[in-house]
Amino acid sequence: MKKRFKLSAENKNPERVLDSIKYEIRKYIKREKRKPLPEGVDFWKFECKFAKDDETPVEIDFLDITKCINEAAADECESFYMEIISTQGVKAPKEEGSEVLEEI
Repeated sequence: MKKRFKLSAENKNPERVLDSIKYEIRKYIKREKRKPLPEGVDFWKFECKFAKDDETPVEIDFLDITKCINEAAADECESFYMEIISTQGVKAPKEEGSEVLEEI
């Protein structure tokens, strides 16, 4: 998903517009997670970029999506750009010698 969202709409409550944007993003993420995994892939990984108004998009962590959207709304930006690309993720194998020992 590469999309520019407008935070203001005529005759609409700004809070409802913000909720509908968040809903659309969550719906996209759920749809991507439902896709079947190719062989040798453990999970879907999401690479995200975010930009307020006309700034250059900056990479953000997947968990910071909502925080960035709320920040743009608090700064009263007219719009923001969100890019979410799903990629294949593979879990790193655990090392056998890295067990945590409990001290008594």
